[in-house]
Amino acid sequence: MNSEIKEEIPVHEEFTLCCGVETQVLKCGPWTDLFNDQSANRPKLLIFIIPGNPGFSAFYVPFAKALYSSVNRRFPVWIISHAGHVLAPKDKKILAASDDPNAQEIKDIYGLRGQVEHKIIRSFLLFPTIERMSESPNGRIATPILCWLRYALYVSSYLLLKPCPESVKSWLIRMVLQRMNMESEFSVLSVLEPFCLANIAYLGGQEMMEVVKRDNETIKEHLSKLTFYYGTIDAWCPTEYYEDIKKDFPEGDIRLCEKKIAHAFILRSYQEMAGMVADWLKDDLSKVDVAT
Repeated sequence: MNSEIKEEIPVHEEFTLCCGVETQVLKCGPWTDLFNDQSANRPKLLIFIIPGNPGFSAFYVPFAKALYSSVNRRFPVWIISHAGHVLAPKDKKILAASDDPNAQEIKDIYGLRGQVEHKIIRSFLLFPTIERMSESPNGRIATPILCWLRYALYVSSYLLLKPCPESVKSWLIRMVLQRMNMESEFSVLSVLEPFCLANIAYLGGQEMMEVVKRDNETIKEHLSKLTFYYGTIDAWCPTEYYEDIKKDFPEGDIRLCEKKIAHAFILRSYQEMAGMVADWLKDDLSKVDVAT
């Protein structure tokens, strides 16, 4: 199954400007321009993946391919990196994003509202970091590093990595991926780029400070569209957070993982998670099929 996914499913890479910052978009499936495609075969639904932080979309490609296969290749699956987390290759054209009059209206980029204020029929929050991030076990470690020592990280990464030749960086990344038994069909050199690391650290620090109180108002407004999936071994959102949100929204689709899947499911459990998400999507996809 994995070799079939890797060989046969096309993935197209684009870079676009998001608020003036280059942003990688990986498009799984044969469709590359849904906005200008007015053909009868144009899909009625887009499955859109927003990574966690760091937002290296290349690591989500196996998950996207598995999900694309699990929905019988009927709908495109796209992944968008966080702006500034991935640098475009020097020879890569960067597309100018169209002006969206609604873009400036969504102020809450760290919370739920900024992620569901669109024409969304279903949103799956997998291992969701939507509250008390700095109080979580990992947050207690990350907060002093990202909030108080961030500039030391900037300086050290710049001094160590800026002079480092790309060939050495590529070799280091290759060695790490081999040890992790992972592959990437797209460049992940940005993992060792000081500019990208600075953006990742800044976003992490903002998350520690801003993602504090759960946005119950947005959850209540969009509850019928939301599925939450919490882990039992997740040091970013412990089971206490699951129990609290389940108590506050007993009628919501809020699930607890029984398979000991890790927070970073894209590393080891992407096939399993893709199968589950596709299964949860069945009712919504059947409605789309009926509508067409």
